[in-house]
Amino acid sequence: MDTDEKKLLARLIATERRLAAAHRNNRIDRYNAPPLVHAKQLAFHKCDKRERWVFGGNRSGKTECGAVETVWLARGIHPYKPNKPTEGWVVSLTREVQRDVAQRKVLSYLKREWIADVVMVSGRSSAPEGGVIDYISVRNVFGGLSRIGFKSCESGREKFQGTSLDYVWFDEEPPEDVYDECRMRVFDRKGELFGTMTPLKGRTFVYDRIYMSDDPDVWCEFMEWADNPYLDAGEVARLTASLSADVLETRRYGRFATRGGLVYPEFDESVHVVDPFPVPPEWQDRLSIDPGLHNPLSCHWYAADPEGRVYVVAEHYAAGKDVDWHAARIREKCEELGWRSDSKGRYEALIDSAADQRTLSGMRSVSELFAERGILADSRVCKDLYSGINTVKSYLKGEEGVPKLYVFRSCPNLIREFGGYSWGDGEKPVKRDDHCLDELRYYLMTKPASKPLPRTLTEIEKDKDRLAKLAMRRRKYVR
Repeated sequence: MDTDEKKLLARLIATERRLAAAHRNNRIDRYNAPPLVHAKQLAFHKCDKRERWVFGGNRSGKTECGAVETVWLARGIHPYKPNKPTEGWVVSLTREVQRDVAQRKVLSYLKREWIADVVMVSGRSSAPEGGVIDYISVRNVFGGLSRIGFKSCESGREKFQGTSLDYVWFDEEPPEDVYDECRMRVFDRKGELFGTMTPLKGRTFVYDRIYMSDDPDVWCEFMEWADNPYLDAGEVARLTASLSADVLETRRYGRFATRGGLVYPEFDESVHVVDPFPVPPEWQDRLSIDPGLHNPLSCHWYAADPEGRVYVVAEHYAAGKDVDWHAARIREKCEELGWRSDSKGRYEALIDSAADQRTLSGMRSVSELFAERGILADSRVCKDLYSGINTVKSYLKGEEGVPKLYVFRSCPNLIREFGGYSWGDGEKPVKRDDHCLDELRYYLMTKPASKPLPRTLTEIEKDKDRLAKLAMRRRKYVR
């Protein structure tokens, strides 16, 4: 090898080393790179819903989601979305939290050469990590500049007015008025909201309006320690041992804390939720309806096997519709299932006794309106709340560890309500998102005791029965 070749080889080796060092120091390139891949983070980035939320425990990887999403959007390098120069906000609870958490995360994924300008609230732009940033101008790969603004909730709602945005990232739960204002900021651009939070405040508006929402443009995911492939198993074990069961629910699993606890902690989705299967016609029982027009109307189809196990096999759940519409959808579902009807093609159902109240306009009750449309709704149901709750609990527990209640996976609203139905500050459950559970109670409290199918007698049993009857006749004659 001559001198020139040696020099060329040396330059190539030096170049490879610089590239390798750059890759090691480039966190955005190494984010979710094999062999360690955080599947739920990828699901978040791939989701195309306009509102996305990650409810995660501490150190589950949720904040990384928001920071990387923000940098990808600003830089124009998002692997799953159209790219353009963008303007967005990062919203933190306080300026201090902004500096120590969200701001630090964003800066860790931004290369210096990508930053065109930094405007500070306090501190020096030459060392932005030590101060509080107002906004960062980022060079977009498609030309032009993107702007990442940083906002603090302690500034108040008025500081969130006026600007049109492409996105807003909530780092932890914002006040409801700030959330509403940010929704308006992305409205005209058809932008998006995404949040990453640990729900330490319990069941606030985020639970009511976002997690419990049936809006198809809202996506939610829970993220826990086990989802993070970068966490050491020994560290997970130590943290788990140091926290109480209640604290673990939120800190590890990212679940919403409840004041009084769940009404049905016995419900276990891995046990009580089953894949749909063909239900024998002889198992088919009645429907149960919790009526609602503005509020959701909930209707489920119930079946019971010879051993008394109950199966919730189908669901109808909708709000803002009239009886005509609901009755038509329910009948369609009955026909689809091949559900048992009487000789006139009518279907039996239970319904809340409130449905017997007559309307002022037509002087006909909801029960009567359903009956006219081929759904014989019987309002003679037991509505005692506490005995009903105990009955549901007994079905969930079952006998000898075998439940007597199963829910088909095709009933998402009932499953959702089981997971969120909780006690309030008093002795009653919170009256919210309970339509499915109400009509489940009506059914379980009203259904007759199961009757075992007739058993065919053996020949020996037939002989014994015949001889017993003969003996009875002889005894009668002797007398």
